[in-house]
This record gives sequence, C-alpha cells and structure tokens, in this order.
Amino acid sequence: MNQLLGEYPCKIDPKGRLRLPSGLLEQLPADERDNFVVNRGMEKCLMLYPKKVWDEKSAQVNQLNDFDTQARLFKRAFYRGATPLKRDSADRLNFPNQLLEWAGITDGEVVLAAVNDKIEVWAASEYEAQLGEELDMAQLAQTVMGNSPMKIDQ
Repeated sequence: MNQLLGEYPCKIDPKGRLRLPSGLLEQLPADERDNFVVNRGMEKCLMLYPKKVWDEKSAQVNQLNDFDTQARLFKRAFYRGATPLKRDSADRLNFPNQLLEWAGITDGEVVLAAVNDKIEVWAASEYEAQLGEELDMAQLAQTVMGNSPMKIDQ
C-alpha cells in the first residue's frame, strides 16, 4: 500500500476531464498510474482509488453480511456511481457528470487531497468550508486519538 500525500489545486474542464498532477502520479508505482475507480465519498466529495486499492476496499465491503440491513445499505451506497477511469495520454481522467454534480463540482475548481491510499476530490469551496480556520485540530486529535495508546508527536 502506498501512502499518498499532498493537496493539489486543479481544474476540471467542461467535459469533466481532470489532469492528474505529476507530483501525485509519481507517488504511485508505475503499474498503478493508469487505472482508477471513482465513487461518492463519505462527505460531499468524490473518492478516487487506484484500481489496486479499490480492489482491496471492495473485497472488504463484499465480506459484509448480505442478511444485515445496514450492511446492504452500506454496500449500495459504497458502489453507487462507482466508475472505472483510465488515464489518457495527457494524464487526464474523465469524471462522470452525475458524480461531479453530486459533489457540487460545478465551476471546475477542485482540490485533490491525498489521504493515505486514496484521493479525495473536492469542490474547492467545499474543501475550504470543511477544513477552514474553524477546525480545532487539537480538539479533533483529542477526540479521535485521546483514548488510544498510540501517540502522535507534533
């Protein structure tokens, strides 16, 4: 598994094409740079997975119990709109219009936020709203890491 890092302001053209930044592509092994899967994220963003990572995540989702109502709902939500994307010769991916509309990506201004093994695709304005100045990083760290034996040094 690769750890992807960085924030990349980008533009999506009117046809839904986004050029992947070279700094992001270079973080992927050469054999994982061409094929991706995009789906709806947990928040109002799109999740872009390298195909290998998608295969691993979908294998986890597929292990959920089909007889459990919540598991079935989650599976439907996870796979809803999932679309394979192939990088073209100009390093572009062509995103489906319905997913761009769902994520509020209407003016072409986006931020690619690399998060561990996947890439969040945000409308630039929504990304700033989610992670604006009001975010209290110390309080958030206390909430999610406070009871954990793991310590994060700053």
